[in-house]
Amino acid sequence: MSEKFIPLSVPNLKGKELQYVTNAVETEWVSSGGPYVNEFEEKIAKYVECKGAVACQNGTAGLHIALHVCGVTKEDEVIVPTLTFIAAVNPVKYIGAEPIFMDCDDSLCMDSDKLLEFCEKECSFINGKLINNKTKKHIKAILVVHVFGNAVNMEKIIRIADTFNLKVIEDATEALGTYYTKGKYRGKYAGTIGDVGVYSFNGNKIITTGGGGMIVSCDAELLKKAKHLTTQAKIDDVYYIHDEIGYNYRMTNLQAALGIAQLEQLEDFIRIKTENYRLYKRQIESIEGLELLDFNTNIRPNYWFYSLIIDEYKYGLNRDEVLVKLNDKKIQTRPIWGLIHQQKPYLDNPNYKIEKAYYYKNKILNIPCSTNLSISDIKKITNVLKDLKEQ
Repeated sequence: MSEKFIPLSVPNLKGKELQYVTNAVETEWVSSGGPYVNEFEEKIAKYVECKGAVACQNGTAGLHIALHVCGVTKEDEVIVPTLTFIAAVNPVKYIGAEPIFMDCDDSLCMDSDKLLEFCEKECSFINGKLINNKTKKHIKAILVVHVFGNAVNMEKIIRIADTFNLKVIEDATEALGTYYTKGKYRGKYAGTIGDVGVYSFNGNKIITTGGGGMIVSCDAELLKKAKHLTTQAKIDDVYYIHDEIGYNYRMTNLQAALGIAQLEQLEDFIRIKTENYRLYKRQIESIEGLELLDFNTNIRPNYWFYSLIIDEYKYGLNRDEVLVKLNDKKIQTRPIWGLIHQQKPYLDNPNYKIEKAYYYKNKILNIPCSTNLSISDIKKITNVLKDLKEQ
């Protein structure tokens, strides 16, 4: 009998997905019209307790629209993290603006202390605008990413934004369900504190629509503008009159049907991910040279991805060697992303004191975290890690 393959992160479709999708097919509402899209928007907005939501094709499209409604133009710059998936940064270029890359802290999220230092030392605040001293361009916004379901220090981010008149866009594509349990934003969900937030429902996310995203905000005007832009900027449904360049970014009814069924299970998925994380933690803490990255203590994380930190000198193998050996055992893992400021399209863009991002880029291995992961799967993975240490 061949060894069981343990995937990194796959969907859990054990709810009413088939029932709702079948209904969409039977009623022939399968495209961007249909009742499930509006219902999904309403239920997401209710879940994260914000004014409204606009469904779209994916998280990348959501970020593109978020930048639009926040007024970012080709004349502007946007501060972004270097430690993230490239889809968080590419929309800045779609707009024609330029990114400035910031380091991460130990949560893997943007370092708010370095962000403040950059704004104070490398920029000038003139007539209500933050101007980059080197490029002379207006820095219009900060785009933060809640990495792996952890949460950015939004208290500091918002203080900086208020001080320097910056818009704040939250890439919460990995953090649906994460909320703050302490501080000024206690009870607030990741994605609902800045001007605009974006979630993703890609196949590997905590809930999925196959592909899909959601724009959220507590600003009704921004939501109205986002809906307008995602539906081709149409102002007359009969005569097809359009008042600006719009986008074909609307989510389909089939996707939304799937999403509603998934959302019904979200809290259960978070419970399972929490329990699995804690089991991993207990199993791994006895293995010298390995550490499971902690989540911030002031949040209820969704525990989307689990990050194994490998000290090659204490463990005896480096990150890439562990990746290959786990793969040989049919255990799927992946390294963290290549840093975006080192990617070919962004080599000429400025970055500021990148340090910790280099460390974590070389040390982290993401290990299986699906909600249908069994206890025996986790014990197999950790036993393999123990055996590799002893070889």
